[in-house]
Amino acid sequence: VQLQASGGGLVQAGDSLRLSCAASGRTFSSYFMGWFRQAPGKEREFVAAIIRSGGSTYYADSVKGRFTISRDNAKNTVYLQMNSLKPEDTAVYYCAAHGTGSVYYTRSYDYWGQGTQVTVSS
Repeated sequence: VQLQASGGGLVQAGDSLRLSCAASGRTFSSYFMGWFRQAPGKEREFVAAIIRSGGSTYYADSVKGRFTISRDNAKNTVYLQMNSLKPEDTAVYYCAAHGTGSVYYTRSYDYWGQGTQVTVSS
């Protein structure tokens, strides 16, 4: 599956953004999907994940209550709604399709999008 992330940009603290990740292929609905982010000089970290049906979600503590992951299997798209953005949310955000293992680890994901930059100014 090929993934294309979009929706990043430059915003101020407190603003909102919605990231989208469009997947190619007819097997999108068979994958758990995740969002990760990587700030300069830091390792890529887990942000959120969603199961195939969309019925359950997982979040990093740092974004819980502010970010919402969702998916539309008919559109082969996963979203990340980001509210109350903080400067520490600044990073390149990546969507990924899960393979096996814990949803919290990068090594569990088989396919990655190219990333979209989110910059939050204070």
